[in-house]
Amino acid sequence: MIIPGNSFGLLQKRLHRCVWALVVLLPGMQSAFANNESVRFAEHVNLALRRTAHHLLLETGDSLTNIPPVKQIDANTFAVRVESPGEYGELPQLLEESFAIQKIDRNYNVMIFDCETGALQLGYNMLDLNQPGGVPCQTRAEKSGCYLVQVSFEPVLQNAATTEPFNAWWIFPFGTGLAGLGLFAWKRSRNKKTSPFDIEIETVPKFETTFGNSVFNSQNLSLTTGTGQHQLTYREAKLLDLFVRHRNQVLERDFILKSVWEDEGIIVGRSVDVFVSRLRKLLASDQSIKISAIHGVGYKMEIQS
Repeated sequence: MIIPGNSFGLLQKRLHRCVWALVVLLPGMQSAFANNESVRFAEHVNLALRRTAHHLLLETGDSLTNIPPVKQIDANTFAVRVESPGEYGELPQLLEESFAIQKIDRNYNVMIFDCETGALQLGYNMLDLNQPGGVPCQTRAEKSGCYLVQVSFEPVLQNAATTEPFNAWWIFPFGTGLAGLGLFAWKRSRNKKTSPFDIEIETVPKFETTFGNSVFNSQNLSLTTGTGQHQLTYREAKLLDLFVRHRNQVLERDFILKSVWEDEGIIVGRSVDVFVSRLRKLLASDQSIKISAIHGVGYKMEIQS
């Protein structure tokens, strides 16, 4: 794109205004994104707990009892009342399935309270699912009656809450680009030796990356394979980007955790395996790509040229 020298002064002023406007508005935009994400997260948890309660009742042969509304105790704690919840051993798997459907991947604690006395009867942490002994008290018998299933999620740090919800991370490279153009304009106006005539501005860089027979778009968080276009979550996109940038290289598990989760205040070892499994399913139709597990080390994305 060519900009005549006599129009450059006007462009310079507009760029300066855009940069300052972005600096002023960004905190408010981040706060709005965080509030909207909290509402969306609560909606997903609500649906997941209602599905879990529904299937717990079905296990007892009950398809008619009404399920009470899910109660939100605070920003990270939710509870649902279940009459005669059936086998406690079914609960962990049902919860995991429901959270996976709603794409909820935060660490959580589960507590089962007696509706009448409020006493804690049973409980476990999500990480217990992968422990040798399994979920505590999973095989123990429990009394029939009314129980309150309460789930408490690990709080998300502020920086993660304000950057993930609506993919607000694009604001930063955009703002950096505007600031760079503004600085370039300022330096040009200060340099008397610079020609007052035409100046060429570089085009915007591409956001699409081709690997194997697939295409990853980091701007709209999408993956295009032989089966069509798939929308990725923020962390799925972050993990895929890491694999693509280090294609045909062995990535240690700790390196993956630090690159994808640690800077957001969330470190969950199980998340690596879960998200790698999701990417494998999405890339299954592309025979030129394979994500291999290196025992005791990590993972490697192999791409055939």
